[in-house]
Amino acid sequence: MKKIAIAMLLAGSTLLMADGAAAYAKCIGCHGANGEKAALGKSAIITGQDAAKTVEQLNGYKAGTLNQHGMGGLMKGQVASMDDATIKAVADYIAAMK
Repeated sequence: MKKIAIAMLLAGSTLLMADGAAAYAKCIGCHGANGEKAALGKSAIITGQDAAKTVEQLNGYKAGTLNQHGMGGLMKGQVASMDDATIKAVADYIAAMK
């Protein structure tokens, strides 16, 4: 029974990462496939950034209360359609980047 529970947990985390990867696809143009680019030459490199920090930033952009490097308007549009689960999935995906 433990093996089944562990397998289900791993499958769930794999699906979450896949969802994060799919949602991150719209970020690639500015941040790069592995978060290796300074978006539009302005942002920090996000590769491996702490998931909690990413969640906080994305929620700030979505709420319109964050405007780092003058990118608030652009980022608000990028995250407007993301729900909490998608934001968390993207944050976890970014945190796992190498």
